Amino acid sequence: MKLAAVAFYGFALGLLAVGLRELLTGFEENRCSMTYMFEYPEYRRVALPRRVARLYPAYGLYLYGEGLYAQETRALKLTGAPVLFLPGNAGSHKQARSLGSVALRKAENVEGGLHFNVFTVDFNEELVALYGGSLLRQTHFLHESIKAILRLYKHLKSPPQSVVLVGHSMGGVLARALFTLPRFNTNLVGLIVTQASPHLAPVLALDPYLLDFYSAVRQKWVNQAKKLRNVTVLSVGGGYRDYQVRSGLTSLPCTPGDPNKLSLVATAVPRTWVSTDHLSIVWCKELVLATVRAFFDLIDPETRQFTVNPEKKMAVLNHHFVRHPVRMLGETEDISISDFPDEWSEVNTLRLAYSTPKEGQVKYFRFALSSRRKAYSHFYCRSNNMEMTSWVYGCVHKNSSSCVHAEDLSTETELLPPYKILILSLSDLASFTHLVVSASNLNGKQFTVECEWQRQESQTLSVPVPHVLSFGFTVSDVSLNSSGLLHTIKLQHFHQVYQAFRITVASQCKVNKDRLPNVYRIHVPWFGEDSLTTVSVPSVTEFSGMLHTSRPDNASGVLLQLHTAPNCQYKVSVRTSLPRVLGQILRFCGPMVPVYTAVTLLQACRGQLSSILKSRRAADMSLVVAKGLKPHKVNLPVYLLHILLGCSWFQEVWSFLYLPPMDALPSTQPDVGSPEGVPPVEEWPFLLSPLLYILGATVAYWGSTLLRFIMCLISVILAPLHRPSVTRDCGTLQLRTQLLVTLFLIVMGGVSCGALAIFAAFLLHFYRLLRLQMTERSLSHMLNLAPEKHRIAENGTVDSESLRKSKECNGAPLLSECALQEVRDDLQLHLCLSALSTLPVMLIAPSLIHWIRNLRYSTQLDPDPCWPSSVPLIIVYILLINCNTLKISNSKLLPLTSCLPLPLSIAMVTFSPLHLYRVTHFLLAALVPVALCCVL
Repeated sequence: MKLAAVAFYGFALGLLAVGLRELLTGFEENRCSMTYMFEYPEYRRVALPRRVARLYPAYGLYLYGEGLYAQETRALKLTGAPVLFLPGNAGSHKQARSLGSVALRKAENVEGGLHFNVFTVDFNEELVALYGGSLLRQTHFLHESIKAILRLYKHLKSPPQSVVLVGHSMGGVLARALFTLPRFNTNLVGLIVTQASPHLAPVLALDPYLLDFYSAVRQKWVNQAKKLRNVTVLSVGGGYRDYQVRSGLTSLPCTPGDPNKLSLVATAVPRTWVSTDHLSIVWCKELVLATVRAFFDLIDPETRQFTVNPEKKMAVLNHHFVRHPVRMLGETEDISISDFPDEWSEVNTLRLAYSTPKEGQVKYFRFALSSRRKAYSHFYCRSNNMEMTSWVYGCVHKNSSSCVHAEDLSTETELLPPYKILILSLSDLASFTHLVVSASNLNGKQFTVECEWQRQESQTLSVPVPHVLSFGFTVSDVSLNSSGLLHTIKLQHFHQVYQAFRITVASQCKVNKDRLPNVYRIHVPWFGEDSLTTVSVPSVTEFSGMLHTSRPDNASGVLLQLHTAPNCQYKVSVRTSLPRVLGQILRFCGPMVPVYTAVTLLQACRGQLSSILKSRRAADMSLVVAKGLKPHKVNLPVYLLHILLGCSWFQEVWSFLYLPPMDALPSTQPDVGSPEGVPPVEEWPFLLSPLLYILGATVAYWGSTLLRFIMCLISVILAPLHRPSVTRDCGTLQLRTQLLVTLFLIVMGGVSCGALAIFAAFLLHFYRLLRLQMTERSLSHMLNLAPEKHRIAENGTVDSESLRKSKECNGAPLLSECALQEVRDDLQLHLCLSALSTLPVMLIAPSLIHWIRNLRYSTQLDPDPCWPSSVPLIIVYILLINCNTLKISNSKLLPLTSCLPLPLSIAMVTFSPLHLYRVTHFLLAALVPVALCCVL
């Protein structure tokens, strides 16, 4: 049995390790360029009113500067446009360096002296992603900081009326939380840019304050969406490199009709096209440049401040973060086309491939539309001339050789890494007679232009992706004989986040010559999470096919767009990748693993109590943990509850009992901003629950083994400091000592930090475990058990007949095998209880860390999420110190206590996936009866 358990959990540990490796390292290398400063940075503290400084002593407001600019702004006489950077979880105010330095360098090349004043807030690097008690305090300080910033511009004739906020991680959530304050003037903030901010839900909900904060922010932005239409919000996710905040959580909760909210992933941002980890998104040069360029385009030349026009703001953001066409919407450009006949060429073939000479010249190509309308549906053109100038026109009126009157069609240009492309639908060109493509290079720069007529139906194929359970043995492939520049493959049945594929594209060309690079693009229509891969031809390229969000019901499918080279053959193969599937499961369902770990330990506790009830002996810890994997007893009732909640009568009964809603992980679909804020319950997490249970049981099994190893190691180190003991009562406390210690810890938790008191009580119980381990080792050495081998029962206990034979000294059983077995039984019992008690300590760790880091400002944690549960936890831990198998076996409460872990496990899986702090409450409900068995 033990060997089989070790083999099974060893295999499960391998699966967990593969998934973790894929989650943490299974992505592309960091292709972000570092932003550098050319002068020493300075962070000048901005004085705040005394009331604000007294209320928030741990926080501060700073102005970023370097070199001459820092000297000019020492008196804080500012004339630029204010930008405020908000750090995130454990973030430093010095992270504003990249944004501030790039903005200063960019301002040197801008006429008229336009520049930005970049401010940054110091939140004392608090762990607000794990401890929500500081979020409201930080929001109030942010409000005071904005008012302080605007006061610095009172000397100007036209002072700014608002501040642009740039928030990283939880800083972006704080920026949106400003609008929940009762006295906040919504005109103080007109634009919010967030970087890797989990808007949809917290990554881990370890206390109720965090969820209450998110609920208030969501209700404000959803219920009052019309009032907040003038506030433009851009949310940028990091992509797969960011394993701390998955990009699906960065989706903004907003109604589909809200035009001023934009969510996307960094891999889809033009001129960026890279995935960033959670920290590099702040200093990634490509993304910082896109942000700064957008800021300069948002400046109103008359006021020299940020524009207040929502349409203008969205046009600029779409230009820099979505398509990056030739020019922004609303801009005009004089169309000047030469009419010299030598500069014009008529194109009568289906495809044009032209490379400009080294000498500068004016060149236009004319394509007649009349002969192509029936046979073709689209016109495709690309050029590696990356200058953002007009290059494709629609000819309305022409003479014999040139175009007399033309309209610019270049506004639909889209930027790709190696070239710009333009796809025109012929049905939209009814008013034009010809298309004109400019290939002029007056500056002598060489580039290539390729254009062709396309029949979209013939260049679009459909491929069903392999099933997720094919484990890579099934391959879906398609071959393309490239007679075109663009091919589209519809990836059928690819719509869930747990799907992950290895896509291989092999290209072969008959003639070796210089060609434009190929671009393979995975296009996700319902969310801005496109990913692009640029390769040379010929080549064999492999890339991942995964999703950040699941497909909504009314959305079209995922497309694989291949920008190919003509006269080449391509073979596309799609196969399931098991490591990446495991990585996706952990990415989206990771919070469920600690829940199932707690469930496994609860079932182990149930098995231990049942063993004591039947045989009055404790079973081996590894055996009861191995038997704690019981998905049929836990997952099946939970799934039945999910099905029954679809019935109206059961919902009425559920509401009548005042039960909270059934917990579910944050939705993997983009948030459509439903007012009730209840995410749609998805089926696939229930189907994956057995696998998650196995992973959680694996953590419990090997975690308990690690706990046993640590206990043995520490006991060996501490053994010389303790007198050897031969009784099971080692490490116990007298009643008066228990009362005094309990009272002291409760008072300490009330005046300082509840997590500290809980941790101290846990250490006292752990010391009892260490003393039992020392006693067991001492008795084993004192008794020479080698000549006599005992019969071992099936449950891991020693047979009762062999225990009757004991060694006596002068007729008294001072050192007996029975005494050793009693100590071993108590050791196994307390090892199980200690493993169960470790989980609450781990869940409250962020509160304890936050309290320690803020000791110099306050000795009391306020608010304290641990205080409600700290008192019963402390009492239970202290009572369990004197617990032993004899007391429990003689208790009349044991039959009832041994039955409680199973319903508590079902309740835990039902109500704790999103509310992780509830795990502590359920574990406490299981430990209280055990503690009562020691006294009743």
